[in-house]
Amino acid sequence: MDKLVLASGNAGKLKELSSLLAPLGIEVLPQSAFNVSEAEEPHPSFVENAIAKARHAARATGLPALADDSGLCVDVLGGAPGVLSARFAGEPKSDARNNALLLERLADEPKRGARFYCALALVRHADDPQPIIACGEWHGEILEAARGQGGFGYDPLFLVPDLDQTAAEIDHSLKNVLSHRGKAMRQLLDRLRAEQQA
Repeated sequence: MDKLVLASGNAGKLKELSSLLAPLGIEVLPQSAFNVSEAEEPHPSFVENAIAKARHAARATGLPALADDSGLCVDVLGGAPGVLSARFAGEPKSDARNNALLLERLADEPKRGARFYCALALVRHADDPQPIIACGEWHGEILEAARGQGGFGYDPLFLVPDLDQTAAEIDHSLKNVLSHRGKAMRQLLDRLRAEQQA
């Protein structure tokens, strides 16, 4: 595999994944380069949605495709917002409204454990019966008020207790090491290296 399509239009994800996959000789192209529409994400789990997005991009382009689905799972909310993390407060997507709703739901709640979760799915072709799946988790707690200017989404509310910093305060390079997406990407890279050597 020397080329794959990223089932996302996110420029930040494209840059990050391109640099990680470059040493393996894999060029990453955004699905927008092929005018691929956003895939439906009707499933209740991150893994199922990631696979659906990857298959959609592979079918539209004829190339291997990589997709991720990720979000925040709060223990006392039964894992919500979960796969609805980006649209927790409804359409249009809004980090500010999502964060406000999360704080509202957790008002007077002493137990605030949470985790970011990322599922990556890589399909070699649209009907690949053995997609490569890699997952990562990042555990923390939800604060009562936002802290930090970096990151996006729920990062300003997500405290990493060991560091006493939120995901929005942590240095970017350290965040890539600790984060759910970073862990999933390292797992994926290990799998791809093993395939290349087989």
